[in-house]
Amino acid sequence: MTRSLVWVKPEGAELAEVDLEAGRMAATGSAIGRDPLPYRLEYELTTGDRYVTARLLVRTSGTDEDTGPWRRWLELVNRPEGEWTVNARAEGHVALPPPGGDAAAIEGALDCDLGLSPLTNTMPVLRGGLLHGGGPADHVMAWISVPDLAVMPSRQTYTFVRRDGDRSVVGFFTPGFARDIVFDQDGLVVDYPSITLPSTGS
Repeated sequence: MTRSLVWVKPEGAELAEVDLEAGRMAATGSAIGRDPLPYRLEYELTTGDRYVTARLLVRTSGTDEDTGPWRRWLELVNRPEGEWTVNARAEGHVALPPPGGDAAAIEGALDCDLGLSPLTNTMPVLRGGLLHGGGPADHVMAWISVPDLAVMPSRQTYTFVRRDGDRSVVGFFTPGFARDIVFDQDGLVVDYPSITLPSTGS
């Protein structure tokens, strides 16, 4: 099954092309944002069995009005035994933290979590069967800050809240932040507070 989705956010917008098949997901996407500075982002995501992240490639770019063009590049690879590798580079000068991070800090994490992207909420929800019940399910995620592409661990909890027709409401909690997220029957986000989903395709 292939789906096209557009999320419109206060920070910008995101287009994703998503393939879901037999416990695996592959996706490509692009986004634009304006905070803390205007940027363009592109990503490629693949998972292994049970929607466990296998590889994430992210690129960001923009132009600083004082220092000119800049680019960031990040590749995360998660081996089956739970050992991550983090490769990153930066070009140009811009007032952002450096990309990348300590791979040992995210060892054992099953999922990546790309900042500001609703897409990466799908993997833990589908793997945990949370569209129909269950939870709380605790996770350590490899969280990627956008647009700088710094990587750090993030503790998150997902809990089934209720069914609403063919949609599921799942509670999301991380220290200092909690939301109820609505997923469709495929496990893709259709309603996230402050984010709207104006169009989908199949």
